[in-house]
Amino acid sequence: MNIALVHGGPGASGEMAPVARELEADFGVLEPLQTMSTVDGQIEELRQILEEDAELPVTLVGFSWGAWLSFLCAASHPEYVKKLILISSGSFTEEYAPLITQTRLERMSEDDMNEFKSLVSTLDSLPEEKKKEIRQRFVELFSKSDSFDPLPPAPGVYPDIDFQAHIFQSVWEEASELRRSGKLISLGAQIKCPVAAIHGDYDPHPAEGVKKPLSDALDDFRFILLENCGHIPWIETRAKDMFYEVLKGELREIHPHGPVR
Repeated sequence: MNIALVHGGPGASGEMAPVARELEADFGVLEPLQTMSTVDGQIEELRQILEEDAELPVTLVGFSWGAWLSFLCAASHPEYVKKLILISSGSFTEEYAPLITQTRLERMSEDDMNEFKSLVSTLDSLPEEKKKEIRQRFVELFSKSDSFDPLPPAPGVYPDIDFQAHIFQSVWEEASELRRSGKLISLGAQIKCPVAAIHGDYDPHPAEGVKKPLSDALDDFRFILLENCGHIPWIETRAKDMFYEVLKGELREIHPHGPVR
C-alpha cells in the first residue's frame, strides 16, 4: 500500500474511516493510528508504520491535525513521501489562529453559547477528570459550528471515533507552540514533494491561513477551495461528491494504475 490516511484530533483515531472505505476500491490505503502523546513521538510512530507496512515512498493524505502531522513527517523524512494532500488543515501561521474560535462562537445558537460560557466559567475549578468531560463537550459544541449542511446520521457516514483527550491535550500544546514560534511553516523548506490542500469555504479554520503561508513556503503547491463545505468534507451534503472527485484526481496523478497492495 502506498497511500496513507492520517487521522485528525490529535487523538481522534478512526476519523477518516469513511474516506478509507470510499477509496479502497480504487486504491490501496493504509490507516495508521496515532497513539503517542508528543509531536515527535507521533512523527516517529508514523514513520515506523510507513516503513513496516507501506510501499515507499507514499502519498500522505492528512485531515485536520493529520494534515500538520503529515507535513511534519514529510519535512523530517522527505524520502518517505512522494505527495502530500492536506484536507481541512489548521492555519500554518499564528495571525490566523484567533479567527477559528471567533468564527465558531459567532455561529453558535443562543442555547449553545450560554452552555459554552457556563462551561468556561467553571473549567478552572474542576478536577482533571471532570475537565476531560468538559473538553469533550467543547468538541461537540464546536462540531455544530464546523458543518455547512451535514448529512443526516446513517451507517458509515459518521464513524465511531476513539477520542483520546490526554493525547489531544499533550500534543496540541506542543503543536500550537510550533505555530506560534514560526517553526511549523519554516519546515516547508524541507519538503521536496508536491503538496495539494483541499479546504472548505465554510471551514472555521480560515482558508487563507493555509493558502497564503504554503504558497509562500513551498515550490510545488496547489490549493483547492470547495464551496458549501465545512471542516469535514465527506459529511457535507453539497460538497461530498466534489470532495471525492478532487481527492481521487489528486491521487490518480501519482497512482494512475489503481490499487497497490
